[in-house]
Amino acid sequence: MTPPDAHRPPAALARPPALRAGDRVAVLSVSSPAPAAQLAIGLDVLRFAGLDPVVYPSATDRGSMRRYLAGDDRMRAADLRSALTDPGIAGVIFATGGSGAQRTLEAMDWDGIAGLPPKVLAGYSDVTAVLEAVAGKLGWASLLSPMVVSSGAAIHYSFASMLRTLMHPERATEIRYPAATPLAGGAARGVTLGGNLTLLTSSLGTDTSRPARGGILLVEEENEQDYRLDRMLTQLRRSGYLDGVAGIVAGTFTGCGEPAAVEEILAERLGGLGVPMIAWANVGHGGYFQTFPVGVAAELDADAATLRLLEPPLLPAPEALGG
Repeated sequence: MTPPDAHRPPAALARPPALRAGDRVAVLSVSSPAPAAQLAIGLDVLRFAGLDPVVYPSATDRGSMRRYLAGDDRMRAADLRSALTDPGIAGVIFATGGSGAQRTLEAMDWDGIAGLPPKVLAGYSDVTAVLEAVAGKLGWASLLSPMVVSSGAAIHYSFASMLRTLMHPERATEIRYPAATPLAGGAARGVTLGGNLTLLTSSLGTDTSRPARGGILLVEEENEQDYRLDRMLTQLRRSGYLDGVAGIVAGTFTGCGEPAAVEEILAERLGGLGVPMIAWANVGHGGYFQTFPVGVAAELDADAATLRLLEPPLLPAPEALGG
């Protein structure tokens, strides 16, 4: 028998408090080593914003186990658990992405964390897997955002978007995607989720995958060939992950071939779902990265290429709301 709530849209997740000046924030890696020079610059940016970054061992490991891993699995999982359980840490801003988050999750001990007050986690790319896990296991909202190590001509824009959402979430409820193209018009309401396409696909069948039913799903990618995009989107379809999705925000697909070909694949594989969908929203790898909340109730207007959050992505400080 189908459970009575099987088709009920998911509720918004518990929103952590916004960060405030003086807050201590954990900087760690669940994935690959962070380039030292870029890490130092990113830490200075956090300090300039008034935050106090606490650098964990995984953030400075240079690949002591494998060249593509920041330390061993136990180190990365221990750093993440320590940051989530330390009452003196207000949030986690991941150092970098890369590869290794799935191994970190395999080694992670979640016991006792679910009952703790939520704290914000911010990152993207490989970190998508951790944000999914935090949503599913802890019920916490989070931020798909730039990380401490960032690069590119639009780094100032991307960091500003991240810091605004982290520290002034009441100012980050109307998200406009000026370069986006509607692939299917209309409006939809749902709870935001998603992230990097490769990571969403690689989490299928695990206890940390969070299906898209009732959600506004973000997908983005970089440096993947067209047939691989096609295959991953098809796997999401065949697995049932996309059943009942309310709307889709396709972000950047940097280095994935001709934009027209990418758009055709998105329309072929996702258009049949019959939900509002936009492509080329500036979320994800490359360019002007706007922070995308995960686990927040929102309304997507595909014709206007806007995402309106029905509440701030984090709990604003009382003074920010005039309290």
